[in-house]
Formats: sequence, C-alpha cells, structure tokens
Amino acid sequence: MGETIPSPPPQASAQRGVARIEKFARLPVWPVWQGVFLFFASKIFGEEVAAGWENRIGGRVCPNFLTAEATSPFVLLVHHRHSFSNWDPVKYIQQTFFPEGFPSHPHRGFITVTYCLKGGMVHRDSLGIKQSYGAEKRHGSKHVQWLTAGAGIQHEEMWDIEPDTQDEGKLLWSSSQELYQLWINMPSDYKMSKPNAELLEAYPVASSTSSSTIPDNTTPVVKENNDATTTTVVAGEYKGIRAPVDCPTNVSMMRVQLSKDSSWTHNIPSSHETAIIYVRNGSIQIGTQRIPPHYTVYLTSQGEELSIQSLEGEADILLLSGEPLREPIASQGSMVMNTQPEIQQAYLDYQLGKMGLPWSEKLSDEEWQQHVKRNPSLY
Repeated sequence: MGETIPSPPPQASAQRGVARIEKFARLPVWPVWQGVFLFFASKIFGEEVAAGWENRIGGRVCPNFLTAEATSPFVLLVHHRHSFSNWDPVKYIQQTFFPEGFPSHPHRGFITVTYCLKGGMVHRDSLGIKQSYGAEKRHGSKHVQWLTAGAGIQHEEMWDIEPDTQDEGKLLWSSSQELYQLWINMPSDYKMSKPNAELLEAYPVASSTSSSTIPDNTTPVVKENNDATTTTVVAGEYKGIRAPVDCPTNVSMMRVQLSKDSSWTHNIPSSHETAIIYVRNGSIQIGTQRIPPHYTVYLTSQGEELSIQSLEGEADILLLSGEPLREPIASQGSMVMNTQPEIQQAYLDYQLGKMGLPWSEKLSDEEWQQHVKRNPSLY
C-alpha cells in the first residue's frame, strides 16, 4: 500500500480541493542497481532529492494501485522511468532472465493508454499490427498509443532502445525511457467490443482553435501565458479544445507543464466525480496544500474549478478525471470485467487460444506475422 499524508478537511466550494494525498512505492528495475541506489538516496538525502536524480538517471517504476471502486473509471496508473546503456555490464546479465519490455500477454474489458515522455515502445499484437511510437524524432510525434482491448487481444510491448542515427556506434550510448500507462475501465456494454490499437500524434494548437479543425488521431497541445504553461489533451476537453479520440467512457487525461511561479486553471466537468493528479516533477500547490514530486492527489468530488500553482521551479503533472461507471467491477491480472465468472471465462478463452497464441519476443517480424496467421485471434 502507499504512504498517505494528511490534508486539510475538504470544504463545500466551487473549487476542487485536496481530499487526500498518497505516495506509492517505487520499485527498482531497468537498471535494478540504479533503482536500489535511488532507494538509499531517498533515505539519506530525502525523497525530493532522489526524485530529481531519478528524473535524470532512471531505474524505477511506480504502480499506482488505484482502488477501482473509489477511483472509477480508472483502474491503474503506472509511471516508468528507466535507462538502458550499452556500457552497463548488469544489462547483459539481466537480459538472460528479464526481457527489456513486456512479452506477449492478454487483455480483455478495458482500455490502456500508453503515453511516452522519453524514448519509445515497439508494439506487436495478435491482430497482426506492429506499431513504433514515442518521444524521439524517429517516432514523428506519435507519442501515445490508445489500445482498446475489448473482447480480447494479446500484445507485446518492448522498449524501443535502438539509438538514433547520430548515436550509432558510440561506445557510451544510452537510452532514456519514460512513460505513463493508464488503465481505463469500459462500460459493460462495450467490454466485448472489437479490439483496436491506434497511435495519437502531438498536434500544437492555438488556444482559440476550434475542435472541429483538429485532425483525428491527435493530442492537441496548447501553450498559454507566453509559454508559461503547456497542456497536452490526450482525452477530454480543455477550454473548448477537445481531443478527438473516441472513448466509450467519459474521461479526461491531460499532461500539464508549468514554468516556475506560474499558475494553471481548469474547469472539471461536474459529472467527473473522480479526479486524480500525479506529480511527475517539481512541486505544486492546490489551495493551501503543497504536493511534492511523485505523490498522487485525490481531489474532492464536488465543484468544478481547479487552480494549480508551481512552486520552487518547473512542474509537470498528469490530471485524470472521469465519470464513475457505477457498475460492479472484477479485476484480476490483465483482465477487467464486471464479475468473477467473467474473469474466469476471460482466462479460459485465452487458454483455449481464442485471443491467438502467445509468441516469443525474440521472433523476427516475419516469424511473428507467420505465427499470427497460423494462430489467429477470434476477435
């Protein structure tokens, strides 16, 4: 469980205030030794110093295990920060028993949103789709994958750690990787829908832009106040600018970057009773409450106005808000359904090969394509 720190009691107001604050464990991985170093650094020098070092060197993952009933429609938020170096001897030992990514695994009944902040991912799935996306030049601004698992899909997600052209052949080359992965629950009527994977491209817009002019498969990026704030709208609407992604669940997902001593305001829809903020970098203030980096903030369910100030430097946060589904939920492993019998059926369908058969991440693209054709998904 995470560590909870006290916050002022919520008051009836038009403002969205802080209901509680929680800090989840950060686990050492990719590379493990750097994550262990950061653990001891946090004990000796303090959490905020270690957070700054983690931003530079990586080596940890932080799963925010959300309480699905209380945080509906959000099930899980994971923050990854890693690095891969060709001079790291531990890397080659670790590769023998711990792949650099996530080999093929199944999902059913929900949506995953993978938002790359550094580096990138290579995706292959049981539908025969391969996608490369991320934050590097070679990804062409395609930085988000929106994956609707629906009735069932298998996919692998491996870190895209190939060097860019200018880094090829360098002895001390390293690859920085950072991303969020969010699990969004789907209404029961949509859980057995057709699976699909689409990439979303960053698309700069002016604050006066009409949503009707924003291309499909994009995430509008809005700069304001002489570039003091930048808002990337992955889902939902910000000041009249709506992300075009189609989602059966009523949600918003926004990344907000604030320069030092700047402020940001937003009206959260009143139907979005669930509202969560994760602080990636820097410290922010909401009302009288200071929130340091790597803490998760749960906002009050009433009110619409949200006001955030950056403190002591630049800040970078993720804002999630959504309308609770008010349906039963059963979540186990990589499946999210409404009842335990549905979970059991999902795993049975997987074992029977209805989602295709798993494959080795070591297969070439040609071998993987042949495998998918020989063992097709029924969905």
